[in-house]
Parts: sequence; structure tokens; C-alpha cells
Amino acid sequence: MNLRRIKETFPSGVSVGLALLAAVLLILAFPDIEFAPAAFVAFLPLLFALEREKGSAVKAFTVGWIFGTIFFKGTCWWLTFAPITYAAFPAALAYFLLVIVCMIVGLFPGIFAVVMALLFRRFGFLAVFAAPFVWVFTEFLRYWLTGNNWNAVGYSQAFFKGILNFAEIGGVSLVSFLCLIPAAVLYYAFNNWPRRRIEISISSALLVLFVLLCNLLVFSDPTNFFDRQEPSAARIIAIQPNVPMSGLSYQKWQQLRQRHIEMAEAALRSIREDQPSAVSEQRTAIGQMPTVVVFPESPMNFMYDEDEETKSFINGFTRRNNVNVLFNSAEPDAASGKYFNSAVMVGPQGTELVQYDKIYLVPFGESVPAPLQAIIPAFVGSFAYGSEYDLFPLGGENGPTAGVMICFESHFGQLGREYVQRGADVLIEMTNDGYLGPTPVLRQHLANAVFRAVETNRPVLRVTNVGITAYINAKGEVIDPANVYQEDTRIWSVAKSDGSQTFYVRYGDWFAWLCTIITAGLFAYAIFRRRQ
Repeated sequence: MNLRRIKETFPSGVSVGLALLAAVLLILAFPDIEFAPAAFVAFLPLLFALEREKGSAVKAFTVGWIFGTIFFKGTCWWLTFAPITYAAFPAALAYFLLVIVCMIVGLFPGIFAVVMALLFRRFGFLAVFAAPFVWVFTEFLRYWLTGNNWNAVGYSQAFFKGILNFAEIGGVSLVSFLCLIPAAVLYYAFNNWPRRRIEISISSALLVLFVLLCNLLVFSDPTNFFDRQEPSAARIIAIQPNVPMSGLSYQKWQQLRQRHIEMAEAALRSIREDQPSAVSEQRTAIGQMPTVVVFPESPMNFMYDEDEETKSFINGFTRRNNVNVLFNSAEPDAASGKYFNSAVMVGPQGTELVQYDKIYLVPFGESVPAPLQAIIPAFVGSFAYGSEYDLFPLGGENGPTAGVMICFESHFGQLGREYVQRGADVLIEMTNDGYLGPTPVLRQHLANAVFRAVETNRPVLRVTNVGITAYINAKGEVIDPANVYQEDTRIWSVAKSDGSQTFYVRYGDWFAWLCTIITAGLFAYAIFRRRQ
């Protein structure tokens, strides 16, 4: 009897197959495959499955849950690399834990499925046009409940310029919304073509035309982007040192620290000699331009405030070369007795100029929620949360300023917004993805930075330990990327912005909130209508 009851609450094999097909299509849209147009049709099989199972909330939820679990496992399998490689986890255990995590995150597509099943029951085929709103709501819900919205559907479009520029209006949420529209239109067409083919053809054509016109005539206006700003006012030397993730004895640590300096001074010599640089094709003009050397986040674990030898080493480098240096450092927090994960800038006089303390810490990696701190240790370290949006001067008193994002922080559009609202002309990301290996995470993390550039209309200078170091202009174009897992150096120039703010910078996640309100309204109306 129990087996029969289970069968009655489990979706049909056809519906499960459609959910699997949808998940595979969506996986194809993300790195490393990056066939971005697959995202436009990925939800079509899922919508058919949900319409089939609309009579049962449990069956619909299971369809969505299966879809979400497979999708997240297919795009985030790289989470197993660190525990297997560095913590000696058995592979079977690592992948088992990954499945558990993916099943938890898969609950949110399950919620999407339940809501859509109810709307299909109440509104018929027309309910499909609510799907983009409901999906954005569930992505936004995932963000608020978990502090993470990794691989939101919109991120699949980071390297495909068709609809990317809409991020400057509504962030990644609006791009996710637009990804679902083609599937909704196709679903409606398949179910209504014989009866309403003229209306469907006209509406589909108008939709395509609207997207093309907006993209070509409005958002591609070059006056909106960094290309039309003031002449260069500062020079950035980005160091990609390729520091290994393990085996760092103190002697090796000293050698690698010296190697940072050697790479930076080689770049400085190439500039002074006024010759074609061997380290970058994007070499800047030579002159008295202020220079900032940027070291990425890495296992080097600098402690500028408490390690006098390191402080003397860094200060000597800046004085000797008349440069600023920006680097990652563990800095003490007297209030909590912990350390901040910080970005520190030291000036040409060998004194600290600015310190930014990381605000968005990696959940369970850098900080554990208070109720669980006594039970679960943080994997990397238990850091204190920063609270100030400090800006870094790049070119003197009247030069450009930068907001710094440390690693995972490039995932948060809110941080970029705050920086630009406070006057940032450029964003700098310092990150280390080396613990996760030569996996799709390198491109997926890069996709986050692409969106931060478009959302804010500011270039993002991405400085990494193992890759992908790159200059991302305000259009989201990835310029001058370094090869991964090798030493490399890049030289870029930056300038003052015109101070303009995009719609997203001014109003933030307004579109996600709009989708939340519309979803809540439709859900409430469907419930009320059923009671009536």
C-alpha cells in the first residue's frame, strides 16, 4: 500500500524525462560549454512537464526539484575539487555531499514548479506568461534566504551580448527574466498555433524586434560607456602570481613574496624603457602617471599590521619604486578579537592609505551563522564582517577612485552599487579560485564580474591568483585575459568616470521586487479564486 501511495505522488516518467532534458539544456548554457542560446529554450520542456502535473502540487514540486538538483549538480560539480584534493575526502563522500547541497538548492526550482502548477490550473495556457516573473521571484528568494544566487539563469548570458546590456536597468534578474520569455512564447505557440497563429506570429516578431532595437539603439550608445570618458589618470599593474594552494613552507612563502615584487618591477622597467611590453599588449602611455601595483587574494596570507617584517618589505617596495601597492591582508578587529579579510593600500611614502574590510564573507567558508558556530567550523577561517564601503585613490587627490571586491564579493550587485553611489570610477576584484582547480568555476566567477561592470557602467579590473585576470570594460567585454594557472602580468590604464549612474545603480533590485509582488499577487488571486 505504501509503495502504491508513493507511485501516486510521483510524477510520470515522461514528466521526469522532460525535467531532465530542461536541466541538461540549461547546463549547456553555462561554462565551460557556454552555449548561451540554450537558456532561451531550456525551460520549454519543464513548462510542458509542469502543465502535465498541474493537478498535484507534490508531483509538480518533484518535477521542479529534480530539474533544480540536476542543474546545480551539472554546473557546480567543481565544489568537490577542494575537499578531494586538499582535505583527502573520498570522492564518493564528496559527491554525496554535493548531491545533498544541490537537493537543498533545488528546493527553489521546486517552489517555482508548485506556483506554476497552481497558475496552470487557474489560468490555463495563459499562465505560461507568468513563468518569467515566478522564476525571478524564486531566484530572488534563494538570494535572500541563502545569501547566494550563484548561476542565476541570467549569468549564462555574460559572454553572449544579445541581452546582457539590460543588466544596467534591472541587474541579473532582468536578464534572467528575458531568458525565459522565448520559452514562454514557444510554449504558448505550440498549444495555440492552429487557432491563433496570426496573433502569435505578430507578437513573436514584435518581441524579437523590441529586443534588437533596445540593444542596438539604446544600450549600445557609446556615450554611456567608459570608452568616452576622460583621458587616463592612473596606471594599474596586475600581478597573477600562480601561488600553489599547498606546500607553502616559510622559505617557499618568502620566495613567492619576492616573486611578486620581481614581476611588478619587471613591468615597471618595461614602462620606463618605453618599449613594446612583453607582459601586456594593453600597455599604457609612459610618463608621470600614478601607478598602483595590485596583488591578488592568494594563500600568501599577508598580515600587514601585525607582521613587522612584511610591513617593512611592502613599505620598502613602494618607496623604492614610487608606487602604490594594493594587496590582500588579514587585519585585526579589536572589537571581536577576530581578523578582517581586508584589502590594504600602501602609498609611495611607505604608509598605509586605505583599508577595506570584506563585507560579504563566504558562508561556512569565512564565517558560520551564529547559531551554528559552536557546531560547524569555518573551512577557511572565522573572519569578522566589515561594514564600511571604503574607496581607494588611484591617481592622487583628484584622480579616479576604486571600490574593491574581494573574491566572492563580485557576486553581489549591491556592493558595486554602493561603491558607484559613493563615487567609484572603477571596480577592482582581487580573487583566488585556485582551491577549486582548473574547472568551470573560473569562467563562472568571471561572469559575475561581467555583470557588475554592466550594471554599474564602470570597468572591472580583475586581478587573480590563478586566473582569469582580465580587464572588463563597462560594456561587459572581457579584454586582455591572462592564461590560467601560469604567472602573468597586465598593465592597464584607468580614468575618472563622468559620474553618471545607471538605472540599476540608482534603484537596485527593483525588478526582482516587482516580480516578487506580481508573483505574490497571482498566487493569492489563484488561491482566492479556488475558494470562490
